[in-house]
Amino acid sequence: MTEYTDIAYSPLSAGGSMVLLQEQTASGDADVSFTSGIDSTYKEYVFRFINLHPSANDSSISWQVNASGESGYNETITSTSFSAVHYEGGTNPAGPTYLTGSDQAEGTAAQRLSDSIGNDNDQCISGELTLYNPSSTTFVKHFASRVNNTLHSDGTNDQYKAGYINTTGAITEIQFTPSSGTIDDGTIKMYGIN
Repeated sequence: MTEYTDIAYSPLSAGGSMVLLQEQTASGDADVSFTSGIDSTYKEYVFRFINLHPSANDSSISWQVNASGESGYNETITSTSFSAVHYEGGTNPAGPTYLTGSDQAEGTAAQRLSDSIGNDNDQCISGELTLYNPSSTTFVKHFASRVNNTLHSDGTNDQYKAGYINTTGAITEIQFTPSSGTIDDGTIKMYGIN
């Protein structure tokens, strides 16, 4: 994936200057957390996932946030989700399909980015998540994500998720976790956009 640092090139971004703020490389981690750098400096924060590879087969990678002064990564989320799938053998393509197991209705669980990721050496997940105006203390916080992962059943899975974090507290921390096992390798980059 080509990275543009002068102008935001992102299907989920409103555009503007894009600044790399932090980069973390996973290496057998139970979670990857960004606990600083999310503040009122930028109106959008984009997290790019590059070849995240889970240790467990048929797992998912999810995220949750903390509002300022909170802990536990359990803010209330309402979301929607759909995907398109195509298998290596060309059988049973599907999509777009609404994913009822990946949405939330005022839930406090971690929000899935993807489902059914394989752990073979040629299987991983890449994509991005955008948080809109997370420092607002007036409005709820909207988000959108698009990722592609290689399914444990050997296919490509293009997933879209969007919704809002139902708090007027400023979001200051975000954590990414696998549903089981660890994130064995891959990179997450955090960008700010104005």
